[in-house]
Amino acid sequence: MQITLDNPPSAPGPANGYYSQVARVELPGAGALLYLSGQVADGADLTEQSRGVFEAIDALLGAHGAGLSDIINIRTYLTDITQLPAYGGVRAQYLTGAPPTSMTFEVSRLFKPEALIEIEVVAAVPVPRDTHGPE
Repeated sequence: MQITLDNPPSAPGPANGYYSQVARVELPGAGALLYLSGQVADGADLTEQSRGVFEAIDALLGAHGAGLSDIINIRTYLTDITQLPAYGGVRAQYLTGAPPTSMTFEVSRLFKPEALIEIEVVAAVPVPRDTHGPE
């Protein structure tokens, strides 16, 4: 099993240099699992921040050949659980297929004082299909 830690230049970088944004775990003959660090985003309210977080997640996954439809687990941390419907509306715009396994927590605060939401995901990247066929 091979594990690669990454901060793709095509996606938002980490808030500091003390962690990697993506851990890619290669599964021999079966693709890979991507573990993304928790993502936060700037914005005036939870809706704007949620959109920014999903855009960052999409960019991180895209840098590893995956997309939002490859998410198999999502963990969401909200500073105000009563705002769950606002987050749910944005989430439904970005996660349009079969819903991943999910956990949502209310926390008193996040590492970035103005952050209202933080999301971490796990995605499964399938083995690329052979487009050339047998030789």
